[in-house]
Amino acid sequence: MLMGRGRHGRDVDREAGVAGVEIRELECFLVLAEELHFGRAGERLFVSQSRVSQLLRALERRVGARLVDRTSRKVELTPFGEEFATSLRPAYEALAATVDRARAAAREEAVRIRVGFQGLIYAGVAEAVVEFHGRFPAHRVDLTEVPLSDPFGALRAGELEAAVVLLPVEEPDLRVLARLPDQRQMVAVQAGHALSGRETVAAEELAGLSLVPPSGDAPDYWKRAQSPVATPQGRPIPQVPGVSTLQEGLTRVASGLGAMMLCEATAEHNPRHDVAYVPVDGMPPSRLALVGRTDGGTPELKALAEAVEGGYWG
Repeated sequence: MLMGRGRHGRDVDREAGVAGVEIRELECFLVLAEELHFGRAGERLFVSQSRVSQLLRALERRVGARLVDRTSRKVELTPFGEEFATSLRPAYEALAATVDRARAAAREEAVRIRVGFQGLIYAGVAEAVVEFHGRFPAHRVDLTEVPLSDPFGALRAGELEAAVVLLPVEEPDLRVLARLPDQRQMVAVQAGHALSGRETVAAEELAGLSLVPPSGDAPDYWKRAQSPVATPQGRPIPQVPGVSTLQEGLTRVASGLGAMMLCEATAEHNPRHDVAYVPVDGMPPSRLALVGRTDGGTPELKALAEAVEGGYWG
């Protein structure tokens, strides 16, 4: 550490050392060392010329030596001031960079919202995210897919703040943050199936199919809602072994190993030459929602939920 001598020739006391130095004083000195002009230094620092003088005098008192010689004609560093500036600058720049990185990391962590989705992000949700970023440019929404077989696991594990999932949600630790528009129910069948050329299929006709249900850790009530086990009139609907993902299910359908229920938007975003999608009459609509934990929630998440529910659906 640079040491100076006070007006009475003694070494600067430790109590006047770096622990008492103000960052603003160091910044002022380094700017003045570059400009060698009190007025220009003040302009760069957005302070008055007299404030530059005050900060410089305070630093000189702490260091215990004169750093700048000032006359009516010019401003120049003393030999000690030149040595001090040379030693100080890299340390100050490193400190400033460390603080900037810490602020950026803290800001990134504080405003990140991790959102899951099943199968795909619907256009309305994507538009809501764009709208949210426009209103809150310092915020970030991270999107990640969650398996069809486990819609709530990542939420419960704290890996997500929210997820766009199919309803119903009857979990005591989860709550609906925003509802998406209802979607017409469709049934996916193998291309060339007897129902593939139909304009619609009656709900009772599902009893003649074998449905591919979701498997895994999803609650039974949720699985039954996505792959009903009976028609509205109570006729049983056969079920084949379940799948973990949408694409796995569509592959089963294309291979003639069953049919699969899904919403109209999902059908539109997954066109396949070997799969036909047919609307189903007489079934409740498919419903999706942005879901979060009952013990969580931030102003940013609330704003995102408002954007999702606010009508950005084209």
